[in-house]
Amino acid sequence: MIELGRIGLMDDGDIDLIEAGIALSLADRPRGDAARLRRLMQNWAISLQRDLAPTTGQARALRLAGLIAGDGGFTGDAQDYENPLNADLVAVAARGCGLPIALSILYVALARRVGWRAEALSLPGHVLVEVHGGGTPALIDPFEHGTSVTQARAADIARQGGGLPIGGRFPVLGNRQMLVRLVSNQASRAQLAGDVTRALTLYERLTILAPRISALWWERSRLEQRLGRLADARASLTAMLETTHDPALGARIRTTLAALARSDN
Repeated sequence: MIELGRIGLMDDGDIDLIEAGIALSLADRPRGDAARLRRLMQNWAISLQRDLAPTTGQARALRLAGLIAGDGGFTGDAQDYENPLNADLVAVAARGCGLPIALSILYVALARRVGWRAEALSLPGHVLVEVHGGGTPALIDPFEHGTSVTQARAADIARQGGGLPIGGRFPVLGNRQMLVRLVSNQASRAQLAGDVTRALTLYERLTILAPRISALWWERSRLEQRLGRLADARASLTAMLETTHDPALGARIRTTLAALARSDN
């Protein structure tokens, strides 16, 4: 299993999404059934490798959905969407439902395990999976039972979420970005529930996963200030200062550091 502290030091392409997801899950629930998730991925991969390998993106997408959504029954949790377990990969494997990002990780990781190219696409408030092969890449919606999605439908989903693709192309989420989005979902729910301590725990985790994303340090510092942990807040801002090349943001950080130093005297 990958240690959380190592993920932030790894190149993006070297991150194993399933093992990283397991590490995140076990950080909260050490007795979670990680073996179940590993078995699922292994059995699905074996099933794909036994097939006459589909070569088009559409055929591959249909086969992935047939295994994960069809045979496995995995789909979006529309009934209890805000449940934090929907962003916990080990819990998703046990419950068979989750958030779009969690389900997308399963699809992308499985496709890559058998040598297919698949990517998670970031839409406002949603995630789709694009599967490549011969011909035009295929889009599928893991949250909607792995159904095929047209470009027009993807644009509709984006509009409903408050945005449209830039230049006709939705941003591709890297491995680290997928994990950040997974944990950020949990953190935002903790903040909405008023659980500052839990939110801070998750932002500490986020800065371990992605230490070069300045915004994560800023939010971590803000939460530390709310809890009266001013020395920790200063340390977070200092770390943020080391990650930014924006002069205006650097000035803002220094101003905040000075204010914290005054309030601590």
